[in-house]
Amino acid sequence: MSTLPVYRWRLAPDGLATRRQLRAAGLRPGGQDVVAQLERPRRRRGPLVAFLYRLDLAKPVRPMTPARQAALERANAARRHCPACRRDAGYVIPASLGMCVPCHDLTEQRAV
Repeated sequence: MSTLPVYRWRLAPDGLATRRQLRAAGLRPGGQDVVAQLERPRRRRGPLVAFLYRLDLAKPVRPMTPARQAALERANAARRHCPACRRDAGYVIPASLGMCVPCHDLTEQRAV
C-alpha cells in the first residue's frame, strides 16, 4: 500500500487540482484516482485536507440535459417550500430551522 504525497497549502506542483478547481475549469476527475493530498493548517481542529487530481487525465463536465435540469429544479423547489405554512419561501429553507423564518419566529414566540 503506497501513501499519497502531501503538499502544504499553496505549494502543490502545477498539473494538479482539487475537485473545486477542476469544476471551475469545466472539468471533472473522470474516474481517476487521487494522486496527492493538500493540507491547509488550522489551529483548532487539525489540518484541512483536500485531494488532488491530475489535470491531464480530467474529463470535461457532462452537459446539463433537459431531464437533469428539470430534476434539479424540482429538488430545489422542494427545499424552498415550508412544511409548516406550505408556501414557497423564495429561498432554500435552512435545515437548522426546518421551516421558513416567519414560521420559525412564530414558533419561538409561542414557546416563550
